[in-house]
Amino acid sequence: MASDQRLQTRLFDATSPGEETDAGSVEFRNKFGVMASSHLRLMVRRGMIKAAQDIDEGQYQPASLDLRLGAKAYRVRASFLPGKDRTVDALLAALKYDEISLDGEGAVLERGCVYVVPLLESLKLQDSISAVANPKSSTGRLDIFTRLIVDNAEIFDRVANGYAGPLYAEVSPRSFSVRARKGSRLNQIRFRRRHSQQLTQTNFALSDKELRELHTHTSSLVDGQLNLRDGLILRVALSAETVGEVVGYRAQKHTDVIDVDRVGYYRIEDYWDKLAPRADKRLILDPGDFYILASQERLHIPPTIAAEMVAIDPAMGEFRVHYAGFFDPGFGYTTAGHPGSRAVMEVRSHVPFILEDGQFIGRLVYERMAEQPEALYGQSGVSNYQGQDLKLSKHFAAP
Repeated sequence: MASDQRLQTRLFDATSPGEETDAGSVEFRNKFGVMASSHLRLMVRRGMIKAAQDIDEGQYQPASLDLRLGAKAYRVRASFLPGKDRTVDALLAALKYDEISLDGEGAVLERGCVYVVPLLESLKLQDSISAVANPKSSTGRLDIFTRLIVDNAEIFDRVANGYAGPLYAEVSPRSFSVRARKGSRLNQIRFRRRHSQQLTQTNFALSDKELRELHTHTSSLVDGQLNLRDGLILRVALSAETVGEVVGYRAQKHTDVIDVDRVGYYRIEDYWDKLAPRADKRLILDPGDFYILASQERLHIPPTIAAEMVAIDPAMGEFRVHYAGFFDPGFGYTTAGHPGSRAVMEVRSHVPFILEDGQFIGRLVYERMAEQPEALYGQSGVSNYQGQDLKLSKHFAAP
């Protein structure tokens, strides 16, 4: 028991802070790592997270903050990054675009088009704090390609230490045209606080050794075999024995518009083709088609750990998995203490590709929290995907 407690303490208390000169260190209790909901509230109070409209309580997640679309969207010809020493606003001014109002009932964002939307939130970060963004789970499962853009950025979805300025979302619906409005939440942002010795560090993931120790001695990460390769490797479930009589969904090509703020409203059969299990337990991915599949493993994210699905290793297959990557502390928790939620993955292949039941399909990386969240995933607010098996986005009525 003593060794288990020491391991949990080591994983919970971030690396030794060294020389910490941040004026906010007392308020942040000298904790370093992914910032929990209590830290996000403090950042709002201190003006590090600002908003044109008061932050809503529902935006706070255990390890991230939901971001909201602003009142206007700009339809542009192609995706872009501002690059060093340029602002998004300046580049938009130089481009030809259509301005669309998102006030009131909002507007339809057409499938296949690219939009840039100023967000209601902006940032004024300390030098010790950076951020990363991802689409929300519901956004990814609707195949809405959403990325964060900031001024002077040379990559998407990353906010550098000490950034001060506006936030923008690039929004490109890929399978369905969608209706969105001011205040709609399509992506979320996760903040990381570093101490002085970490300012140039880029990799904060727990090692495979640490994950194995955590799984063995403290908290089971999966319900079966632990497969590790620079993170937890997940296998696809394509058998009736694992996920039942529907092993996946494929997006239909010609459908009605989906309102991103309507929950439990749409019929599955109007938007998705159900995929039945095959005797050979295989699925051939058609190039360009969009699929919703599930992992064989059931997961549990420990209370002091956050996780993220990352791009698949190209050596494992020429397809893209999981557009929405954040897994909050407490995801998959059950009262029995066993892992209880499958990972649901959004899949698109570039070439015809045969998937087999049990094939490696995704990779989950884990990172320390700076502090355990006030409430874990599923314990407060609406947690649409706790205890999930194969499940579409919250917009669809239960089958």
